[in-house]
Amino acid sequence: MREPQHAPKRTPLNLSALRSRLDGASGPQYWRGLEQLSESEEFLRYVQREFPEQADTWDDPTSRRQFLKLMAASLALAGVSGCAFSPPERIVPYVKAPEEMVQGRPLFFATSMKGLDGDAVGLLVESQEGRPIKIEGNALHPASPACLPPREPDPGADPDRAEISTAVGATDIFAQAELLSLYDPDRSQSILRNGRPSTWEDFQEAMADQYEARRAKGSGEGLRILTGTITSPTLADQIARLTEALPGARWHQYEPVNRDNARRGAIRAFGEDVQPVFDLEQADRILSLDADFLYFGPGHLVLARGYADRRDPDHPRGINRLYSVECNLTVTGSKADHRLPLAASRIKDFALALARQVGVDGLPEPSAELPEEATAWVGPLARDLAEHQGTSLVLAGEGQPPSVHALAHAMNLALGNVGKTVKFINPVEARSVDQAEDLRDLVDDLKAGEVDILVMIGVNPVYDAPVDLGFGEAMVNEKVLRIHSGLYLDETGELCQWHVPEAHFLEAWGDGRAFDGTATLAQPLIAPLYGGKSAIEVLAALLVERNPEGRVLLEQYWGGRLAEGVESPTEDPGFQKRWRKILHDGLVPETGSEAVEVSIQEPGSLVTADDTLAAEGGELELVLAPDPTIYDGRYANNAWLQECPKPVTKLTWDNALMVPASLVAEDSGGPLSGLEMGDVVGLTVGTVTVNVPIFVMPGHAEGAVTLHLGYGRRRAGRVGDGTGFNAYEIRPSGTPWIIPGVSLNATGQTYELASTQLQRSIEGRDLIREATLEQYQANPDFAHAGHHVSARHGEETPSLYPSFDYSADRGEGWNGYPGYAWGMTVDLNRCVGCAACVVACQAENNIPVVGKREVKRGRIMHWMEVDRYFAVEGRDAPTHDLGNPKVAFQPRFCMHCEKAPCEPVCPVGATVHDHEGLNNMVYNRCVGTRYCSNNCPYKVRHFNFLKYSKMELEDTSLSSGITPLVLLHNPDVTVRSRGVMEKCTYCVQRIYEGKIQSELEGRRVRDGEIVTACQAACPTRALVFGDLNDETSEVTRLKKSPRNYGMLAEELNTRPRTTYLARVTNPNPEIATA
Repeated sequence: MREPQHAPKRTPLNLSALRSRLDGASGPQYWRGLEQLSESEEFLRYVQREFPEQADTWDDPTSRRQFLKLMAASLALAGVSGCAFSPPERIVPYVKAPEEMVQGRPLFFATSMKGLDGDAVGLLVESQEGRPIKIEGNALHPASPACLPPREPDPGADPDRAEISTAVGATDIFAQAELLSLYDPDRSQSILRNGRPSTWEDFQEAMADQYEARRAKGSGEGLRILTGTITSPTLADQIARLTEALPGARWHQYEPVNRDNARRGAIRAFGEDVQPVFDLEQADRILSLDADFLYFGPGHLVLARGYADRRDPDHPRGINRLYSVECNLTVTGSKADHRLPLAASRIKDFALALARQVGVDGLPEPSAELPEEATAWVGPLARDLAEHQGTSLVLAGEGQPPSVHALAHAMNLALGNVGKTVKFINPVEARSVDQAEDLRDLVDDLKAGEVDILVMIGVNPVYDAPVDLGFGEAMVNEKVLRIHSGLYLDETGELCQWHVPEAHFLEAWGDGRAFDGTATLAQPLIAPLYGGKSAIEVLAALLVERNPEGRVLLEQYWGGRLAEGVESPTEDPGFQKRWRKILHDGLVPETGSEAVEVSIQEPGSLVTADDTLAAEGGELELVLAPDPTIYDGRYANNAWLQECPKPVTKLTWDNALMVPASLVAEDSGGPLSGLEMGDVVGLTVGTVTVNVPIFVMPGHAEGAVTLHLGYGRRRAGRVGDGTGFNAYEIRPSGTPWIIPGVSLNATGQTYELASTQLQRSIEGRDLIREATLEQYQANPDFAHAGHHVSARHGEETPSLYPSFDYSADRGEGWNGYPGYAWGMTVDLNRCVGCAACVVACQAENNIPVVGKREVKRGRIMHWMEVDRYFAVEGRDAPTHDLGNPKVAFQPRFCMHCEKAPCEPVCPVGATVHDHEGLNNMVYNRCVGTRYCSNNCPYKVRHFNFLKYSKMELEDTSLSSGITPLVLLHNPDVTVRSRGVMEKCTYCVQRIYEGKIQSELEGRRVRDGEIVTACQAACPTRALVFGDLNDETSEVTRLKKSPRNYGMLAEELNTRPRTTYLARVTNPNPEIATA
């Protein structure tokens, strides 16, 4: 842990004063944080200052006198101040270019990555001149829903072009950020033997000697292999062949975030391990029992799409309704129509009471009485679920004990949902095991001296194994030969005699199975940058297969399965043709798992008392959870994810202890009374105490606190080392998710957290517009009610700003067609706040990382931001309580205003309106006056106070002075320099690429042919981009919706091209009026 930093004290939280402020309020009051709601002096000073904190200073090693000298010289070069010149370098042109490569035209390749849960996720990767520069989803893959709605193919379309625009699927922030991991200069770069460089040949020789020695004895006693969750058929086959040849060898699996509880729950309910596959598009009523299924879990992108498709209030089957019972506020809970904050250990009792109500027989009484609000939920919720037999769904979170999973299965069976909204398949893992017990067995063998070779592939147990097992101490034994393969020389790798750099999935051949069992292939897009080896190549070396090639290993395995009866399938023309098609699509067709029949074994055994040890009265329980941006710590060295604000807290570069507001209220009388965000407390679990700063979290359940995993790394890399606080130091093996009986005490220290929740605030404005379904049906035009000026799509209002004509052919149309008028809609009903758009925009547009210090100063450079608002109604409203506010997400980026206030104030014409309605930035003209930022009411312009892109490259240089991060930049987008303003461009490079292709074919750009980076990544289709002059386009249809409104459009008459579809909720009248 880093030393706590001392920060100025702030006004203590006074809950009574906050509640008094809300008395008599009419309608929802939206706010970003408790500081804004309380209108503290600190917040008012922050907001009244238009520019970010310390924005008027240049924090640079250059002295003030030297800065003035440079500034005087730079004024003479104002016309080129946006340019950045590089020293001349010798380049060699192609003598004969590869046949398929055209300079400036990208190629796309289907591949896949291992998802967070081990299941494969299909990807489509853009390659420019031999280097990957952008990752998209593969719409042909079951785990990546298409970013565009299905439409009839155009018979006149170029098949090579039409395929790409319709084949792009959704992704999450982790898939987008893998591009940065590929080029990370901190990745392991050489094979090490006892800490010294070695070679792949030496490693193969050493493994061959070990193999032959054991085979001569006729047994593999003492050989242990430890991996993460494996779904790769090829890798599993190799391990099976190894254990067959060496019968004494053992294979263990462990990941810190696993499905152990789900597995035990399925066995308890059905007598066998089965895996649920959900269909949310068929669900009218959804209950989440501490399951953040919109953000995490197998097939979460598909679940998010299914949920969002049913959030349309005009859907033929009606809008769905989501209930969430959870401890800490999550993305899924934020989107719920009804959310019940409940301590994690009490959710079992709630699920038990509900299961008894919906008709699950033979269940015992709950062991403890539920809180009053939870009791009031049970009856109305049970009736609502029962009224939707076969169209309802109950999901349980991975952190909940097996009883909750078993009860969820029993309720789905009782409600008739199995076979409709949920089906069950055999586990997609190659070998389904209880990973906690599997790791414990390995540690016991290590301590007993029964292990002499330990091979660890893609895992870091020294960092993330339960603290009570003592894995590191057990492993470090002079009798044990330790072999590690990983992307980084991490906490485990540094303690091993052999370390082999692992190839990134974009550098390697491989395979896996998707959440539904579909076999998926991975193919490399670039040769290994650091000589890494894939997992299947390392296993081949253990099998004494010399100099194995990943492609050959993969073809040999699948050839034996797809070309049965053929003597040499890899040489068979029929197999080769089919193989090329499989590689092209990225998956093996018709390999999804079949549904299996299930039935409850013993209803009375679904619930056991030893599942969860609830905290005694007055005690606190600690809930551990994967981090929303760096997960279990594997992404700790990824700067894009470290700097991506977490969806709910908006924290960057750190984790913190989430505590309910009542715990720190002045009148609470507890040990934390009067503490504020950033104050450090001592968190004690048993005999271990970890000092960690607190974050006051509205909506957090009483009696519990939450800490995210993945921080406090020592050997992550230059980015991840020393960030945050290590939750694994207090994580036991017996209760890895819910730890009862913890204690907190104030330390008197403070630690500065970098949260963006109050930055770029547009206070006092009508930003979020929402209504209930009943209100919408009574008044579809609610989004425009109460505004004296109309800003509906297609209506004009008087303005002093110049007008633009987009209706006639201005030379940019084709053969008499009108010109283009680009626009976008953002559906607040669909947006789940996942931030995939934020990281996708960063990857596409070369947006730099600025670091924690600059984030605290309000200098974060993200063009796309997703604002999170809390909402509390008046005293008589059901959501009045500050402990359970409503939550709304709103993406915010350049609105491309038709009457843009930023344009007339620029003295050099650096921000201009073009003939297609885009608000463009001319970087070479910008001299950094920042007048445009001052005049932008949306606060979506970002200024390069420092040369962030250059600093990023210099800080990551290798010993040669060159950094691989130069390969990361999109060649179609300018890399901006210091002193230049930047903002969203609607991905203008993609617009022109689409226009050029359409003009070559003598036609107009088709709807959906141009997809922005944020739109492509969005798993819920919340973002829709297109041509407003095309009356048949999807964006035009949405603009005509009565829910469509422009942010600040009525107040300022800016006529933004980016507009929003107002939110419609679907509350249960029985609960809403309870």
